[in-house]
Amino acid sequence: MTTGGIRKPEKALTVQFVKSVTTAGKYFDGNGLFLRVKSNGTKQWVQRITIRRKRCELGLGNPSLVSLAAARETALENRKLARSGGDPMRAKKEAAAMLTFEQAARTVHELHKPTWRNVKHAAQFISTLETYAFPRMGNLKVGDVEPSDVLAVLSPIWTKKPETARRVRQRIGTVMKWAVAQGWSQDNPADAIAQALPKITKVQKHRKSLPYQEVQSCLRTIKASGAGITTKLALEFLVLTASRSGEVRGALWSEFDFHGASSATTATMATWEIPAERMKAKKSHRVPISERALTLLREAEPMIDDTGLVFVGTKMGKPLSDMTLSKLVKEHGFEVDVHGFRTSFRTWTQEQTNFPREVAEAALAHKLGDAVEQAYARSDLFDKRRIMMESWANFISLSERAV
Repeated sequence: MTTGGIRKPEKALTVQFVKSVTTAGKYFDGNGLFLRVKSNGTKQWVQRITIRRKRCELGLGNPSLVSLAAARETALENRKLARSGGDPMRAKKEAAAMLTFEQAARTVHELHKPTWRNVKHAAQFISTLETYAFPRMGNLKVGDVEPSDVLAVLSPIWTKKPETARRVRQRIGTVMKWAVAQGWSQDNPADAIAQALPKITKVQKHRKSLPYQEVQSCLRTIKASGAGITTKLALEFLVLTASRSGEVRGALWSEFDFHGASSATTATMATWEIPAERMKAKKSHRVPISERALTLLREAEPMIDDTGLVFVGTKMGKPLSDMTLSKLVKEHGFEVDVHGFRTSFRTWTQEQTNFPREVAEAALAHKLGDAVEQAYARSDLFDKRRIMMESWANFISLSERAV
């Protein structure tokens, strides 16, 4: 067989020779590839190659890990790259610097964190990948992630946990799009599996709501309970304004304009303007304050603290939690979602009033019509909404006149 230091024609080596040779020396194959055997018996694939007129040697790995066929393939690719003006050494360094999928995901998570609506969404992005994606493909170089890897992650949960699976796929896609932008991947494997996954009929999940006829009874029960005063005030205020939980729990005194109103016994022009960052549609929203809602705000005034929050939470410097309001309703026998009170209000406007649909939808901060219609509908129908919200407050009022 070949002897140390003697060049041989292309594909001179054999698998058996590579496995059995122990004599120190260099055993050449083709395309500059040779097997280096040291005196202590260790072996290494090496390629002698000229890169941009400079002769150098590239280590291609140990024969126990890199087969003869694999070494030949790498040597051929390196030679082609070098002949076209490329730099195999640089390419090798860049490949070594490439992040794993988990490393890339954590990098993307940090990059996107400031843009998420809240801490919860930021935490969910990485936690779902930790649970479902990292165990299967976290250690893969991000450029080596294949559609089959993504499919293996999603298949076990695609029909059992469709919403979770959809989000995991979306988040994998976000990471891979970043990898494409880095030049580490040619395409997004999360997009390539659409036809490989079964179609799932999306079931619309509606929030449990209370019939509007029972809202007054619910509020009366809660008012008579031993719950904290701030929690009870916040819940009733939420119902009166048909607002979302987060909007009410995060309400600040600085967002209210009382227009000189000082008594809940007289007509009020008080207004609450919720800033865009706390609105679902990311657009500020004005809310007319009814007489009853103004009374609740006056009752909350003595509890003002340094946070500026209207409804101060049980933890110092923190707003009420969403769970606090939900628990308050359910522990008193009303198996409904807090968000469902918006449905109660909307159904009341449909069945018990003549207020136009667009006025009721404006109260809920919903968009109506297509983009063209929205572009022309500049009014928020505020004055009409004030009349409507006063009527709603009278309907569910806890005052003696409503008993």
